Amino acid sequence: MIFISGLLFKTIKIKKMNIETEAAIADVLTSTHYLPCISLIMPFEPKMGLKKELTYKIKIAADQIKKEVNENYPPEKATPVLNKLMKVIDGLNYNTHKKSVAIFISPVFEKVIYLDMLVEEKVVIDESFEIRDLILNKKETQQYLLVVLTGKCTKIFVGHNGDLKRVTENFEDNIENYINDISEKIANFSDENKRKEILFDKLLKHTDNGLALLMQAYQGPVFVMGTVKTIGHFKSLSKNLTRIVDYIPGSFDEKTDHELHNIMLPYLKNWKQVQQKSVIKLLDEAMSKKKLVFGMGDVWKAASLKQGRLLVVEKGFSFKAEHTDENNEIRALDNGVHDVFYIKDAVDDVIEKVLMCGGSVEFVEDGLLLDYQKIALVEYYPNA
Repeated sequence: MIFISGLLFKTIKIKKMNIETEAAIADVLTSTHYLPCISLIMPFEPKMGLKKELTYKIKIAADQIKKEVNENYPPEKATPVLNKLMKVIDGLNYNTHKKSVAIFISPVFEKVIYLDMLVEEKVVIDESFEIRDLILNKKETQQYLLVVLTGKCTKIFVGHNGDLKRVTENFEDNIENYINDISEKIANFSDENKRKEILFDKLLKHTDNGLALLMQAYQGPVFVMGTVKTIGHFKSLSKNLTRIVDYIPGSFDEKTDHELHNIMLPYLKNWKQVQQKSVIKLLDEAMSKKKLVFGMGDVWKAASLKQGRLLVVEKGFSFKAEHTDENNEIRALDNGVHDVFYIKDAVDDVIEKVLMCGGSVEFVEDGLLLDYQKIALVEYYPNA
């Protein structure tokens, strides 16, 4: 792939190119003739609202872009990109089921990406494109799962942007539901404590199965509330411990949903830290299932094969690269090599590949992915 101003073009592999030719092409690619570059990122959910309203919002953004471009660039540079912008806007797909749209325009390039994630509206008029802007401009969604364990019943909640909603269908359970499931021999067992333990085991296993199903739909962090003894019992039986970011000890038998929400607030205060901890745990889980690739080379290959479910990368990581003679393989670019057709940042390229295939991308603080060579990709897999 070729990067021009930070975005990808198809690779032109030229092995025999003299220095004069390379220098001439480099001058063209970096010339101000190729300015300005326009990036428009905004929410785009035609199915959720009226097309007329959405069209109006896009028009307002386009008018803002026209004004700024015309004020800062002469007509011979402004007109081509503005004409391309309007053509792209006129051709937007209002039948999409995506949530956002990103439009990139330059005099020599145009691209539209429909995204599954929510974003904040943003307009950038500059000398370069940054695909990372899509992720950094992602609308922060605070979403998590909460499992509440008591001696008599279990409850599972979905937390979403300040709301806590109980999941009732197939996921809420009471210990009394299992009394008839115990064999007559156990039911008549003289040790009442043993009988209760067996009933409670059944309750927790059912809850854990429900949690596993919910974790397929929600990638966010998982919290567990209960007494120290109950949490210990749950840990001994659960198959989903890798995704739990915190345990909250206490007695919650009589707590209302509102009270549970208030108890959660301190644990959610530093959401970015919670989210990053959850993401690392998700990588560990994928590794245990042999559904994780890491390191720039392997991540590139998997993303090129459209196998990306979740890409996780350190914020400061970038990777200059060139193609090898093998299909879908790259290698680090030698700092001493000055090939105009190099990949300016393979990380941006991978981000685009993952987003285009409906995957998601998360940035984490530098140093958190040392075990994964700064970049990792959770692959699509059955029952994920």
